[in-house]
Amino acid sequence: MSVKPKLTRFNQNVLSKYQIYNSIFMTLPFDSITKTGVLLPLFHETCKKGFESGDDPTTIVETFFKKYQARRSKESQLNLLFRIIQYIERQVVLFDAIEDAAFPVVNNMEGIGTLRSLKEMASSGRKKEELKKYLEEFKVRIVLTAHPTQFYPGSVLGIITNLTEAIQEDDLTRINDLLAQLGKTPFYKHKKPTPYDEAISLIWYLENVFYYSFGTIYDYIQQNIFDNEEIDNSILNIGFWPGGDRDGNPFVTPEITLKVAQRLKQTVLKNYYRDARRLRRKLTFKGVEERIVAIETKLWNHMINPTDTSILPLSELVSELHAIKHLLETEHQSLYLSEINSYINKVKLFGYHFANLDIRQDSRAHDKVFTQMVEGVIASGSDIFPKNFLELSEKEQVEILSNVKGKVDLSIFEDEEVLKALNTMKVIKDIQEANGEQAANRYIISNNQTTLNVMQLFAMLKLVAFHDDLTVDIGPLFETVPDLENAHLVMEELYTNPAYSAHLKKRGNRQTIMLGFSDGTKDGGYLMANWAIFQAKERLTEISRKYDVTVIFFDGRGGPPARGGGKTHQFYASLGPTIEDKEVQLTIQGQTISSNFGTLDSSQYNLEQLLSSGILNRLNEKNNVMSAENTAVMDDLAGISYKTYVDFKNHPMFVPYLERMSTLKYYAKTNIGSRPSKRGKGDGLVFADLRAIPFVGSWSQLKQNVPGFFGVGTALKTYEDAGEFDKVMQLYNDSNFFKTLIANSMMSLSKSFFDLTKYMADDPEFGAFWKIIYTEFETTKRLLLKLTGFKTLMEDEPAGKASIDIRESIVLPLLTIQQYALRKIQELEKAEVRDEEQIKIYETLVTRSLFGNINASRNSA
Repeated sequence: MSVKPKLTRFNQNVLSKYQIYNSIFMTLPFDSITKTGVLLPLFHETCKKGFESGDDPTTIVETFFKKYQARRSKESQLNLLFRIIQYIERQVVLFDAIEDAAFPVVNNMEGIGTLRSLKEMASSGRKKEELKKYLEEFKVRIVLTAHPTQFYPGSVLGIITNLTEAIQEDDLTRINDLLAQLGKTPFYKHKKPTPYDEAISLIWYLENVFYYSFGTIYDYIQQNIFDNEEIDNSILNIGFWPGGDRDGNPFVTPEITLKVAQRLKQTVLKNYYRDARRLRRKLTFKGVEERIVAIETKLWNHMINPTDTSILPLSELVSELHAIKHLLETEHQSLYLSEINSYINKVKLFGYHFANLDIRQDSRAHDKVFTQMVEGVIASGSDIFPKNFLELSEKEQVEILSNVKGKVDLSIFEDEEVLKALNTMKVIKDIQEANGEQAANRYIISNNQTTLNVMQLFAMLKLVAFHDDLTVDIGPLFETVPDLENAHLVMEELYTNPAYSAHLKKRGNRQTIMLGFSDGTKDGGYLMANWAIFQAKERLTEISRKYDVTVIFFDGRGGPPARGGGKTHQFYASLGPTIEDKEVQLTIQGQTISSNFGTLDSSQYNLEQLLSSGILNRLNEKNNVMSAENTAVMDDLAGISYKTYVDFKNHPMFVPYLERMSTLKYYAKTNIGSRPSKRGKGDGLVFADLRAIPFVGSWSQLKQNVPGFFGVGTALKTYEDAGEFDKVMQLYNDSNFFKTLIANSMMSLSKSFFDLTKYMADDPEFGAFWKIIYTEFETTKRLLLKLTGFKTLMEDEPAGKASIDIRESIVLPLLTIQQYALRKIQELEKAEVRDEEQIKIYETLVTRSLFGNINASRNSA
């Protein structure tokens, strides 16, 4: 039977079902929903036709009320706008659930990029042994972060999960009940979550999704590629930042970190206990039953008391499971052998840690703590540091820190920040002792600029907790364009430092280096950030290989292309031989967790795509080094776009435009994350203090998506004007890396809608600035179509484009309301007498409209 095209499958299984179930939702027996459900299509049509006619959001809203709701009071009109927002939020949830339910139908679960496809490709090309060899050393680590781009509270996530199941089963009665539940469940968080709350939210995915999808993938590899042999490599593992990432988040304390680690252990023990209970019903054989019962009992006891490591040490659990496996093979005809193998594999993957809890802090925060620590130690009369240490040069300080010995007594300190930082280092050791070394054995230094930044942490870890046995990997994070250019020099200084080199040898000569796409794009624009990271990886690979160190690149990626997101698997498949690729490591955050990994099907599919992409990068003989000619063109394009973006960023209207015309300042009011929305404590907006998420998200709310394209059009036009566009075409045809960059930028353009803010062109203060953005958008769109030969954006991905179009259509009224409210606020703030009550109402309208817009985009921030 022939398989229908992906777009047809999408239309039948997503679009048609959405239209059917949305009509059920509109007829729910709740007065507010029924009335809003009748008025929303009229408002949507008014928005659509209004923007087509060139109307601004204020005119559109006023036209709607005049035409359909003329008798409503001002207060009643505002109440209706709030109800429309609430209604659309629920439409987005419904669409999410339908798309999740249709995932295995719309996407080919055995097609290109899946493990089955990879295995068959390797077998047909007689590369199965080569594939096995790669899998024995290749790893993928996804790192879940608590960065606030997810607006659904836990109760709503639960409804999405149940609704997805009901839709898959076409259970109309259950769907009806769940839609009714959805209509009455609040979406708004009245209090900011604590870091522990954020951890609990993400542990849900570990417990209910990743535990199973990781296990299924590992089982498939073992059975179908390794013919049921043991694999001396975990292949997949998972990192975790909530409760460990304290960069800019003062609410993450040592106590929180320890509490999160304990919760991770308890949760994996709970999953092991459930599996033991299920196995117990099957393993009813002589000599086996009593052993599985004993495991079940001990797991229960350990789950209740996770700090008592004597109840069931991990080594005992592993040996008991292997003993049961041996009995099944030798005495019970291998009955249920695959189930016990699957259990053993999960224990191998997750241990007692479940996820690797990373610790992260900014180098500037470390420097303050370190300086105070040194001053305190010297004042106490200790000879750990010479009295003039802080007056020495960086090189001299590094030399002393390399050979530092002793123990720092924390009782001599009173400063809260110093104690928080140093106690965190002690907590790392406590976690390792309770949950195993993998539970917390990596410390990321964000904004790393120098060798001294690394050696300060190296010394603090040894002096405070680890002394001569440092079981922690230090990972510098390079983010800005200048830091990326300098990164290989910093690493060479570390590789040639005898003390640090000795530490690396004990750690298997592997060095993690993190590279930040989000802040890189904010700092240098889209093309330059991606190219600077690509080149930095090449230089870091070369210098690491020179000193016999395997470098592990850990990419700090967000959801959208502007933050390193988009088509990540295509990116990893395109890197070529000049970049070390023994591991793929990347952050997954907010909406991207729920949209790409929120169900068993989507999780398995996207993990397989990532796993395959890294291996394809090795197996692909066509993935050659970029030619000198293409490198020169890429370098030039990046340079032109960088200058264009930096000039734009330095425009005197840049910060005021974001501050007054966008939703930037409303991000902090959404109560979706524990972390403040900017780094600095001052009231004024300083660009350097801006976090990448609200920065990118604010452009997304404006439907301008500047960070995903600005500078690209000008760079391409430079070649067109010079009559050398064929050079860019050559680069596009030869380089999968450049192709992926262009595809991702095209996605950013597809999610832009300048008709929404066209009214700004006539603004006396910001009109000229809006026109700069719009001109660059039009230039980029025209030249990307010319470069690809497409007639429309994302022409090669009709199903992806269709999904974006439906989501954008659902939230069109939300966007209109948001812009209407922003304009009302501007008017009220200019009035001679400020009506604070009215301003507050419109500000709430803006904040509430943020939710649905972000959730509908799925990778907007």
